[in-house]
Amino acid sequence: MSTVSVVIPTYNRARRVCRAIASVLYQTHHPAEIIVVDDGSRDGTLQRVAQFSRQVQYLRHPSNLGVSAARNTGIRASVSPLIALLDSDDYWLPNKLAAQMRFFAVHPEAVACQTQEIWMRRGARVNPKAKHRKLAGDIFEPSLKRCLVSPSAVMLKRSLLDEIGLFDESFPVCEDYDLWLRVSCRHPVHLIDEALVVKEGGVLDQLSRSRPGLDRFRIQAILKVMTSSVLTKEQAMAALQELSMKCRIYGQGCLSSGGGKEGKGNTTSDCRAP
Repeated sequence: MSTVSVVIPTYNRARRVCRAIASVLYQTHHPAEIIVVDDGSRDGTLQRVAQFSRQVQYLRHPSNLGVSAARNTGIRASVSPLIALLDSDDYWLPNKLAAQMRFFAVHPEAVACQTQEIWMRRGARVNPKAKHRKLAGDIFEPSLKRCLVSPSAVMLKRSLLDEIGLFDESFPVCEDYDLWLRVSCRHPVHLIDEALVVKEGGVLDQLSRSRPGLDRFRIQAILKVMTSSVLTKEQAMAALQELSMKCRIYGQGCLSSGGGKEGKGNTTSDCRAP
């Protein structure tokens, strides 16, 4: 069976990153390596992660460069043909990696698959809305509306990232929306219909809660994929339609905020975090 590298980016989440690491160590399929990328934390993350020094490769940015840069650092340092990402505020159930490794063994043509998730908010399980329901296969058009792939739930072939590129470090938020558009316009994204990831919402350090005007970056991502010359005619028409809608609603948000300043701009697409 092919080996898999696990990449965990973190920033000022000393307690939760240890929980994430532990969830990888408890996997029934052991990864070839676990790479933790500390994106300039100032909360004692180094000291907390030191307890895993024999099992974890610890890399550190001297300053906070953003989650895209942290993920990319880990991906570049990894060696396996398969890559699994885990955000430091999420954690996996024990069979997550094994289920995805079995999937790739049975479907060698696949380049990306994700699992279902359990959403938690303040200790209680919450049900995702219908619009957040994960889809399988050709998901490009529904992904234009909102991000339907969770980094913590996905496993990718390294060859896919060689083809489409890594996370765009110019995106402070919506970097996953940008990546999954670039993936899904070219390849199907498969789904294991089993909840094997636990995502916790309602915390203040989530990027989607701390950054206004998210639709500005979604607009940027759509423009980027539209100019990549890889879209089919049908994909280009769908992208143009969604771009028009997002621009209109984002512009209305800017006007309603007063003085033409950037509004929240989250009307058209909620983030995946619960």
